[in-house]
Amino acid sequence: MTYLNETVLRYSAKRCMYHDAVRNALIKDGWTITDDPLILSIGKKDLFVDLGAEKLIAAQKDHQRIAVEIKSFIGLSRVNDLEKALGQYVLYGEIILDQQENRVLYLAIKQSAYEDIFEQPIGQLLLRRNIVKLLVFNEIEEVILEWIQ
Repeated sequence: MTYLNETVLRYSAKRCMYHDAVRNALIKDGWTITDDPLILSIGKKDLFVDLGAEKLIAAQKDHQRIAVEIKSFIGLSRVNDLEKALGQYVLYGEIILDQQENRVLYLAIKQSAYEDIFEQPIGQLLLRRNIVKLLVFNEIEEVILEWIQ
C-alpha cells in the first residue's frame, strides 16, 4: 500500500459524522461526486477536503466544480469550532485558488449550527464580508437547504 493510500484510509476513519448526509444531499441535488476526499497537494504536504463534486450547467454546456468541507459543530463551544473551521477553510481556499481556480470551496454545516452562528452578529459579519461560502443542510432528510455565497 502506498503512503498516499494509507493517508487517505486514516483520513476516512476520522471524517465528519455528517459526511454521508452531505454526500447524499449533493447527489440528490444533481451533483456528481468526483473526489471523496479531494486531495490538495502543496509541497510535501497533502490536505484532504471532504468532497469534490461537479454539476453540468446545461445552458453553458460547462461543469460547475465545488469542494466541500463538512463541519459538525458539536464541540463544547461553537465559537471555538468556528475558529477551527475558518482556519481550515481559508487554508484550503487559498490552495484551491492557486491550483484549481475554477473550483469553489463551501463550508457545509447543519441547519442548527447555521442558526446558532450565522444568524447571529458573529456569523453575519463573516457573511457580509464574503469570508465564507456556506452549504446549509438537513442531516436527517439529507437535503441541501441553502447555498450562501
